Amino acid sequence: MATSAGQEKKVLVLQGGGALGSYQAGAYGALAEAGCAPDWVAGISIGAINASIIAGNPPERRVARLRKFWDMVSSRLLLEPVASDTNSRKLFNEISAAFVATLGVPGFFEPRLLPPLLNPHGTVEAISFYDTNPLQATLTDLVDFDYLNSGAVRLSVGAVQVRTGNMKYFDTANEVVGPEHIMASGALPPGFPPVIIDGEAYWDGGLVSNTPLQYVLDGGGPRTDMCVFQLDLFSAKGPMPETLFDITQREKDIRYSSRTRLNTDVFRELQTMRRAIRRLESRMPAEFKESLDWHLLSSLGCSAAITIVHLIHRRAAYSTQSNDYEFSRYTVEEHWRDGRDDVERTLRHPAWINRERPTTGVAVLDLTKELDP
Repeated sequence: MATSAGQEKKVLVLQGGGALGSYQAGAYGALAEAGCAPDWVAGISIGAINASIIAGNPPERRVARLRKFWDMVSSRLLLEPVASDTNSRKLFNEISAAFVATLGVPGFFEPRLLPPLLNPHGTVEAISFYDTNPLQATLTDLVDFDYLNSGAVRLSVGAVQVRTGNMKYFDTANEVVGPEHIMASGALPPGFPPVIIDGEAYWDGGLVSNTPLQYVLDGGGPRTDMCVFQLDLFSAKGPMPETLFDITQREKDIRYSSRTRLNTDVFRELQTMRRAIRRLESRMPAEFKESLDWHLLSSLGCSAAITIVHLIHRRAAYSTQSNDYEFSRYTVEEHWRDGRDDVERTLRHPAWINRERPTTGVAVLDLTKELDP
């Protein structure tokens, strides 16, 4: 690799997407084997859970702990499809998802004994269908929160304040992060109850933005050279719906993809201008540097070079609108393999092997987007 990769900060950005999150676990395993373990992990929803397991364990334990989590949540649905054709797989996926909706997910959430309408107004039981206390026990078991807050790996997870609708990031660079912060990031209504932190109620960060990419690029303090691995679970691009069921799936893809590629293109333009401002600084006359206009422009200048490696879970022909809560072992393993394969394919690509430090500020490597699922 021609770039000075050893001096880059490696960042892992994990989108939300429920059961699709095993794609990220498989991808992380391949990245770790290739020597691309992150210095900073940021996540939303299931991405926050994966991120906490990664940041909350020493490197030698991370894949095993991720495996333990995904084996646990898929342990109730161990049967395989009776056939591999598209219709059979769709039927298998829908039946598996129906079991999850009825019985919950081991170590994650379980249905309440009474439906919300039968619980007292103003209680969390009245505004959610499931109890997420099992997740708190799981996080306590799988995440070493002392290690997570030690600074070995930075962790950032996003949630939304219920009263204000504002996004809030809980970041180990600024505060002590516990299980409640991870749970807040994944408290998707109306299924899950809000999580109360310091008297404030929080819901799933995906309600505002399903990816923490912008926080990493713009809100992470002084910029340094970074290689950002952006692992998305929803794609903004997709086929025209043919049935009402297709509409639900397409709507989810559009809503939760957070238009990552567009945001990346906008950031690339801004970072190119920031680098241009920094280069101009040495050529400005002294009297011009004293002006308020230059002080404003100079504050925006930045010489950091950013590489964004974009990987998106690709929807299979047999995917259905319930793919984000279809926790069968068969499908979880399938997503895990897809994530691993995409990373391995990307790291074998000449564009990765021969990459240089970006001269314009940002290089985007999107090396699997044209592949069939």
